[in-house]
Amino acid sequence: MRAVVWHGRRDVRVETVPDPTITEPTDAIVRITSSGLCGSDLHLYEVMGPFMSPGDILGHEPMGVVEAVGSGVTHIAPGDRVVIPFNIACGDCAMCGAGLQSQCETTQVREHDKGAALFGYTKLYGQVAGGQAELLRVPQAHYGPIKVPEGPADDRFVYLSDVLPTAWQAVQYAAIPPGGSVVVLGLGPIGSMACRVAAHLGASKVIGVDLVPERLERARHHGADVVDLTDVGDDVDDIVSAIRDLLGTSGPDAVIDAVGMEAHGSGAAKFAQQVTALLPDRVTEKLMQRAGVDRLAALRLAIEVVRRGGTISLSGVYGGMTDPLPMMVMFDKQIQLRMGQANVKRWIDDLLPLVAERDVLGVEDLASHHLPLEDAPAAYDMFQNKTEGAVKILFQPAA
Repeated sequence: MRAVVWHGRRDVRVETVPDPTITEPTDAIVRITSSGLCGSDLHLYEVMGPFMSPGDILGHEPMGVVEAVGSGVTHIAPGDRVVIPFNIACGDCAMCGAGLQSQCETTQVREHDKGAALFGYTKLYGQVAGGQAELLRVPQAHYGPIKVPEGPADDRFVYLSDVLPTAWQAVQYAAIPPGGSVVVLGLGPIGSMACRVAAHLGASKVIGVDLVPERLERARHHGADVVDLTDVGDDVDDIVSAIRDLLGTSGPDAVIDAVGMEAHGSGAAKFAQQVTALLPDRVTEKLMQRAGVDRLAALRLAIEVVRRGGTISLSGVYGGMTDPLPMMVMFDKQIQLRMGQANVKRWIDDLLPLVAERDVLGVEDLASHHLPLEDAPAAYDMFQNKTEGAVKILFQPAA
């Protein structure tokens, strides 16, 4: 089969690799029809190379048609159309029972003291082959795959793998009071969808912050107010003032950080990331597990702008172990902070009705590009550099 394979920093290739096979009774093989390119994939493309190996297959946002199932898989069958959650969970352990599938005790990567295994995401999370490929072996398929209706195009359902549950959890964790206000930092796919979910769930004021014109326009189109950083600038006080002027208050009830380590605005952290790329992997791996290499501009802005007693919901992925935070400010303002990988299966009952019969959240306009798998190297470069209006890219492997 053909698959998107990692070979080094900013070096992904589409290669012919062996077809996956069923190795456990709880496995399934899925022929992929759509697979998303996620901002988290750019972390592997740019920063997280020390935890990758040449030949790793990328991708964690797939859907497709079941080709075969193991003897322990009964809720899906060959021919079924399914979405695959990005976290691999058993459904039987205490963590899964508590709705914390991202911490599944069966698939936890204990060697690296991490949570549930993930598709296509470094040795820290199990080094499981990902879904930017023609075929995917799905472990724990007795629980994970989500059967979806025939009919609507893949764009209606593929985001159940990651984007929709991540955005939904971000809003739930933000604890926006009825009729309250929220600021969403970063209007990529997660941030854009978080704006829509917040409005759907009753927020009276939703403000999106970004600097990419296409992202800002999409947020406006779906009813959010926006702050354009190219107009306001990088000064935190100016950004805070612009947000508070829109709100007419001392700050929003909640802030969602949908940016993470790709945050704009910290030359020092950017330099640290560039330095890690020049060091031997064995050195960089230890450095990243013990040091701070993130650009914390977005998180610091969230801390500054949220009202006293407000909540920050962190859905952007950070990679450093000792990134410094302004603890005095956080304590003084009595800020509540929630974060974590999305627990995909926990939210599916809430989300599936919003996409199955009609497109309540407008997911059908989220993808800016539909590309064949063979175009993956150019797509990664385009998405990394935010050129050609790239907001969300879906790969569509050949049948």
